[in-house]
Amino acid sequence: MIRRVPGLGSVPGLGSVPGSTPRPEPGRRLALLVAALVVATFALSASGVAAQPADAGGRARGAPVVRTDSGLVRGVAAPRADRFLGLPYAAPPVRELRFAPPAAPASWQGIQTADRQSPACLQFEPTGVREEQALSEDCLYLDVYRPAGVSKKAKVKAKLPVMVWFHGGGSTQGTGVIYGGSTMAAKTGVIVVSVNYRLGALGFLAHPALSAVTPGGSGNYGRMDQLASLEWVRANIARFGGDADNVTIYGQSAGGSSVCDLMAMPSAKGLFHRAIVQSSVCTADRTTLAAGESSGVAYAKAVGCTDAARAVTCLRKAWPGTLIAHQGEYAGGSKTGGGLLPKPFARAFADGTWNKVPLMTGNTRSENRLTSTALAGVTAQGYADWVRDTYGERADRVLELYPSSGFNSPWDALTQVQTDAQRACPNQRAAQVMSARTAVYRYEFDDPTSPTLYGFRVPGEDMSNAHSAELAYLFDFTLGERPLTAQQKRLSDQMMGYWGAFAHSGDPNDRKAPNWPVHKGDFPVMQLRTGGASAVITSYAADHHCDFWDGLDS
Repeated sequence: MIRRVPGLGSVPGLGSVPGSTPRPEPGRRLALLVAALVVATFALSASGVAAQPADAGGRARGAPVVRTDSGLVRGVAAPRADRFLGLPYAAPPVRELRFAPPAAPASWQGIQTADRQSPACLQFEPTGVREEQALSEDCLYLDVYRPAGVSKKAKVKAKLPVMVWFHGGGSTQGTGVIYGGSTMAAKTGVIVVSVNYRLGALGFLAHPALSAVTPGGSGNYGRMDQLASLEWVRANIARFGGDADNVTIYGQSAGGSSVCDLMAMPSAKGLFHRAIVQSSVCTADRTTLAAGESSGVAYAKAVGCTDAARAVTCLRKAWPGTLIAHQGEYAGGSKTGGGLLPKPFARAFADGTWNKVPLMTGNTRSENRLTSTALAGVTAQGYADWVRDTYGERADRVLELYPSSGFNSPWDALTQVQTDAQRACPNQRAAQVMSARTAVYRYEFDDPTSPTLYGFRVPGEDMSNAHSAELAYLFDFTLGERPLTAQQKRLSDQMMGYWGAFAHSGDPNDRKAPNWPVHKGDFPVMQLRTGGASAVITSYAADHHCDFWDGLDS
């Protein structure tokens, strides 16, 4: 077992759109991150990492032992679910492995203890973890949660569905270790795997010199990590009682974009069999490798790597605090046009080269209540001015559809405009297109009592149904502002049932919940409501004024 790497988090929360949430002023932000890095960055280890457990313990039944390709691991048994924490799926991406594809993890003799989680990957925005969360470059680990009793069933070759989770955070922040999967595993009979992957420049920097030494091109190291985690699942999960031929990948926000990219990635073919995209639009544009390399050259110069011939060595030796300080100076996110991701999902779908699987996709009703908190306090006149600056000759129609007097506040009206234009209607359009070629199930999370993320409360404003609101209903989540109420737990049970049923069969329908039809014909949407009173609606497009927004984009 690797020793715990001490770290210092920063402003908690989990925003997904860089620049959209409140941040400390640059000097203080850098100071916070530098303090974290000084104590957390270069702690290396051989096989695993320790941090706080994700789930409550309970009475142990006897620690389960499983053999992985790297060696034996001893997990933690609890009455409802076993957990195996901090399992390495790749070597520490440091020194010569920084800005390089993930390498195989080291092997070990004897039994390694897997009872503590790894650090989060280094955060390039200070909102993705709680203050006490450990951080490190040595972070390519995953957690496995399985129902209790699988060790006994394994004698008869238990083959449970597998759900692999990719967290959100704008590809710059967040971590898989805040998503405990014990409750989902216990209630739905699935195995849940939650993954850390490289973030910010460490995960997504493109540069011509890096592309020259990176098969498939640079700029997608975080995606390479995700691919490596799926390869680990393919090779190892049967020994945990899972079915490597029944894997569902799912993710929220930037994690949802990861799922979209994996559906477009030729080398991911066959590694998963169903997909769930939460609060992300697969047809959104991606940065090309060429554009990413151009911005990467400027970024390298900004961090002091001005000699093209020595750029790779220089970037691999650069102080992480310097890399983070210049976060805004390169094109973030995944890059298309290289060997790993030849084309964005929209093109792969259009020409039939995508990895065709059943899809569940949806969003929260008022996503931008979280991603636009920096605009809170806008006046009615300020809202009208913003609409006119943004929509020009269409502004009068926007103000007619979204009058500030019809909302809780001018800011609430503004965030609903953004939600419908940027997320709700594009998600609906993408689902309609995709439903012609695969089974698509659409949802809208709509619980007006939902808690928001810790640290994102806006005084006097309704923060329910905001971006990330559904996460507390699907995981043993540690970034919610408060626990779920009894009413909310009923919705949580229903949602876990739907997600788990989809993992089992590619169809979310569960005998204990209302029927969820496939997204065809009148384009039904399952509206997930508090108290488990979910119901199918056909008014989604009208509710979000999608006829207007679709016409605006045409």
